[in-house]
Amino acid sequence: MAIDYNKYLRANKMPTLWCWGCGDGVILKTIIRAIHELGWNMDDVCIVSGIGCSGRLSSYVDCNTVHTTHGRAIAYATGIKLANPNKHVIVVTGDGDGLAIGGNHTIHGCRRNIGLNHILINNFIYGLTNSQTSPTTPQGFWTVTAQYGNIDPHFDAAKLAIAAGATFVARESVLNTNRLEKTLIKGFEHDGYSFFDIFSNCHINLGRKNKMGEATKMLEWLDSKIVNKVKYDQMSEEERKDLYPTGILHEDNSRIEYSKAYDQVIKAAQDGTAIDWEMIK
Repeated sequence: MAIDYNKYLRANKMPTLWCWGCGDGVILKTIIRAIHELGWNMDDVCIVSGIGCSGRLSSYVDCNTVHTTHGRAIAYATGIKLANPNKHVIVVTGDGDGLAIGGNHTIHGCRRNIGLNHILINNFIYGLTNSQTSPTTPQGFWTVTAQYGNIDPHFDAAKLAIAAGATFVARESVLNTNRLEKTLIKGFEHDGYSFFDIFSNCHINLGRKNKMGEATKMLEWLDSKIVNKVKYDQMSEEERKDLYPTGILHEDNSRIEYSKAYDQVIKAAQDGTAIDWEMIK
């Protein structure tokens, strides 16, 4: 599929500020490919990001973009979607931005089932601010805030999103861009909260400091942590230990998307129309 990326990128912002070999660039390109495949008008797309390495992504895409404060990307995006329910709102966060300081907003975005496409770039570390422990940092890893090894148990972000009420939850990695693109397209088409836990590499502020080698070595480490959901479902509990399933992990089309439910409130306030509780529930 030939794509003129100049139609989608702010060329004056290039080259990116990301480290060489960083997975963020792979994810940026895959997002653009998914948008291109869907045929979306870029005037109808809004990308919202927070603070961190992932926060830079919105700066590079030539559409409506909002670079917000730390942990508040979902809050900003919720307001944007409610004010513009017919627009496509993509939210990009990191694991620290989306699960730590912004974890509460992620939970309630899932709970409401608002039509946001939440891409969580999960590189297991606070990369931009020099290697602090994040909610997904594996136990035993060195960070500047755990210099004797991280003792914290870590989140499974996909399980958290499912439990909180997200109606589309998927996990992929930067290792297979074709599968990632197809998963993004499927989630972007979903009418409700779409959550993507995307495993990526931070070989500088996680890998190098834990003597994991350069980018290719860290990608091998990522590959050792994931397995397709079909195969995962056939494994025993013992075989599943320290592995994460990839693919579409949860999809529910039975719940109303939040901005559609909120439209009922607007009509009730404007002309006294009774809220259709059966539709909302």
